[in-house]
Amino acid sequence: MPDPSPESAADSVDLRGLNEPFAVIAFQGWNDAGGAASDTVQRLAEITDAKLGYEIDGDDFYDFQVNRPEVHLDDDGVRRLTWPVTQVKAGRLADGRDLVLIDGYEPNMRWRQFCTLITSALESAGVRRVYLLGALLADTPHTRPIPVSQTANDPDTAERLGLEMSTYEGPTGIVGVLGDALTRSGTEVITLWAAVPHYVSRTPCPKATLALLSKLESTLDVPLDHGDLPELSRAWERGVDQLAESDDEIAEYVQTLEQQRDETELPEASGEAIAAEFERYLRRRES
Repeated sequence: MPDPSPESAADSVDLRGLNEPFAVIAFQGWNDAGGAASDTVQRLAEITDAKLGYEIDGDDFYDFQVNRPEVHLDDDGVRRLTWPVTQVKAGRLADGRDLVLIDGYEPNMRWRQFCTLITSALESAGVRRVYLLGALLADTPHTRPIPVSQTANDPDTAERLGLEMSTYEGPTGIVGVLGDALTRSGTEVITLWAAVPHYVSRTPCPKATLALLSKLESTLDVPLDHGDLPELSRAWERGVDQLAESDDEIAEYVQTLEQQRDETELPEASGEAIAAEFERYLRRRES
């Protein structure tokens, strides 16, 4: 397992000897429409007071012309350079279970090596179940609850937990590749995807973050502090309402989506519906 960077070593946490640990993982970029998945992990870090275990150095995995380092000023006015990294943290839930959190940018290269590092780290920490988070652009109205699909990666986990198996076929991101690597290692993998309205895809989308956090809360059966997310979600929805009111074409389109959604008479889209939305999203990217 990699050592913490010198800057964070003093505050780092040992990932060995955790109590019934499981992991929640998200990556910024292709898998993260509206920043919803990565924002959920960051919210979980705040809720659980997570501490840094270590960082995976980005030199082997990032193209710095794509994910550039950033310069910022600290409290003393000293310029600091921050490089893209993947962070591995650990926090504790209200029920006493430990939570391993992993987030960073989707790597640009050496995905198999990257997934081997993550898989090894989780095995060393004693993690037996992983929740992978993603968010995609979909034909869903902003005025209705954000759909979140929840699927398992293998038949045994699906049957035991009463989940659907993913039926998606096509191009995949690091979430799909890591899920495959973890499943092959014997780890239970549950994937959650939030469907973000494609006509308002700008970051952030607090309503989608709230939907993912709420789904995790229900799945884990443990209270999670939603903080200011409900208020931010309402403000976001009001902003999109104003956008629709100023554009007749968008307003008509939203009404069509609302009608289609209401006619399904389902509180959430099925895994197959989310997969279909994913395929439409990919076609829009390629057009």
